Amino acid sequence: MNFLEQRILTDGIVKTGHVLKVDSFLNHQMDIALMDRIGEEFYRRFGDKAITKVLTIESSGIAIACSVARCFGVPVVCARKTKNINIDGDIYVAEVESVEHRQSKVVVGKKFLSSADHVLIVDDFLANGYTLQGLISLVEVADATVEGLGIAIEKGFQEGGKRMRNLGYHLESLAIVEELDETTGEIVFR
Repeated sequence: MNFLEQRILTDGIVKTGHVLKVDSFLNHQMDIALMDRIGEEFYRRFGDKAITKVLTIESSGIAIACSVARCFGVPVVCARKTKNINIDGDIYVAEVESVEHRQSKVVVGKKFLSSADHVLIVDDFLANGYTLQGLISLVEVADATVEGLGIAIEKGFQEGGKRMRNLGYHLESLAIVEELDETTGEIVFR
């Protein structure tokens, strides 16, 4: 059992609807020492790639992406869910389907992603893979290269991980949850 799986067993909470709450250490309150270990582990797994940017989406993936980017010595690019006054100039836009099958857009300024970039996409959770598909689309429309996908927690009982692997992406998940028992609170890892 790895360090993240152990932390999930210690502090994660299973909620109704196959929800795994990790807000006490990963995405609401953040354990910075844990974030550093996550960054180091993704560096270990993707360190042979010529990564020039780490891409994530606001907001829960930002802390993880920062730790990963620090290990690679590269910038983080944060895709935004809406274009606001802080995003000026030309942008790349991709559609993202939500779990509820609603369409939304994510955007990245063109000045932050180019055909010269080799991108590691990082996020906190992978369930159905809709967010990852949107981020991959942003990289592709920029003619950049997706070097890999780094996920802290994958819900292995949902289709996202399988879909990304079947498409040929190098996907590394630090913890793959196979089962969440809403009655007992038990968490089973792959």
